[in-house]
Amino acid sequence: MAKQRSALLGSEDWWAVWIGILIFALSLGVLAKLDIIGWAADPKMWTSISDALKPVSEHFAGLSGFTSLVLTYLALLVVMTIGAYAIGANVKKFIASFTAIFILTYICILVGNNAYIAANNPADIKKFAVPWSLKLTGEAGLILALVLGLILGNFFPKITESLKEAVRPEWYIKTAIVILGAGIGVKAAEALGLATAVIFRGLCAIVEAYLIYWALVYFIARKFFKFNKEWAAPLASGISICGVSAAIATGAAIRSRPVVPIMVSSLVVIFAVVELLLLPFLAQAVLFHEPMVAGAWMGLAVKTDGAAVASGQITDSLIRAKALATEGVNYKEGWILMASTTVKVFIDVFIGIWAFILAIIWCTRIERKPGEKVRAREIWDRFPKFIIGYILTFAIMLTVALSNPDLIPLGKLASGEAEVFRKIFFGLTFFTIGLVSNFRKLWQEGIGKLTAVYVVGLFGFILWIGLFISWLFFHGVKPPLAS
Repeated sequence: MAKQRSALLGSEDWWAVWIGILIFALSLGVLAKLDIIGWAADPKMWTSISDALKPVSEHFAGLSGFTSLVLTYLALLVVMTIGAYAIGANVKKFIASFTAIFILTYICILVGNNAYIAANNPADIKKFAVPWSLKLTGEAGLILALVLGLILGNFFPKITESLKEAVRPEWYIKTAIVILGAGIGVKAAEALGLATAVIFRGLCAIVEAYLIYWALVYFIARKFFKFNKEWAAPLASGISICGVSAAIATGAAIRSRPVVPIMVSSLVVIFAVVELLLLPFLAQAVLFHEPMVAGAWMGLAVKTDGAAVASGQITDSLIRAKALATEGVNYKEGWILMASTTVKVFIDVFIGIWAFILAIIWCTRIERKPGEKVRAREIWDRFPKFIIGYILTFAIMLTVALSNPDLIPLGKLASGEAEVFRKIFFGLTFFTIGLVSNFRKLWQEGIGKLTAVYVVGLFGFILWIGLFISWLFFHGVKPPLAS
């Protein structure tokens, strides 16, 4: 019993579950008309820094952005310090280093939301009156955090050493994944109420695509690039499912070294930005006759949630504009985006299932010694516990929303408040990934070959298989016409 209690309270994996569920539970207060965490700071797209931060809830509209940020920092500091103490960290050093990491990360998040960097569709460009934009969406903040972390980690080793007590990228991303489940749950419920046919097609599409994607990437990484199983599995999951989340979950399931999913995660974000800048315009050029195919393709091809949804949004605007200009067809706004989001939602749902499958395979096949019997306990020990939190938050939110469709708007508000913290944990993840990514060591580990696998997999077949499967399931399906 003592050993079990120690595992429940003494590991990052379980503390990701506890903290993620705590934030989720507090967000559910809005269902009972109790706005418990509505004061959390929500970064906004901005041209004037005074507009860069606001409380996530309108109930706290009188709170200044700076005060909201301070409260957010203090709340996270308290819960993370409790967790750090439980897992044996030096509390004083953790508080100092977490504070510095939080400040630097949030600066990157704010800069990444500047309209000249983030505005990614004509509506935003018009709203903020910017003559140009890099169109990177708010996810540019993740790239900036990664780059800043890489600079500090490679050129300022003394600073990196002073921050090491809170440099825990896996803890941050696992907590973010637990929170992510709530948002996926409400999106799934909302989509079920909107278009069952699109949902069914999307589910079929991701099952087909994923089983093909994963097997091909794994085979290429092993056969032609000579990666061992420890590297090939997280890489296959990172390219095939949901990028960062899938790579971390797979790494935990097969017990790879932390450097493996961390390296894959950094590549995922970089390539997602490349796809965001290219694919919507390619879809406009060749798929404006098949708008729902284009939307599903964005969901299958772009490997981070934010970039996939942003790609779907851009594609929605571009294709509707071209269809209206060339054919006089005025499609209703949002349906192409819904196809992207629906497909991406089911890909995210698949993370927990696949982590469990890999845990079983690695126990019973890959690492099993001849004559050894595999105990159920071994599978349980290997299974990444934060996936339990992810499944739990997803299932609770989905059940609540489906039990009473009138609760879906409140569910969206609740998941939106929790999402604020999820974004912060993602930012902390990428900043600390940069801090632990020493280029010399990464090159020795094979990041050059890793990038080559990603390029071959993504541009060699994943984009085109995804396009074919999108066409297979969505060919001939048209959005309704606008009145």
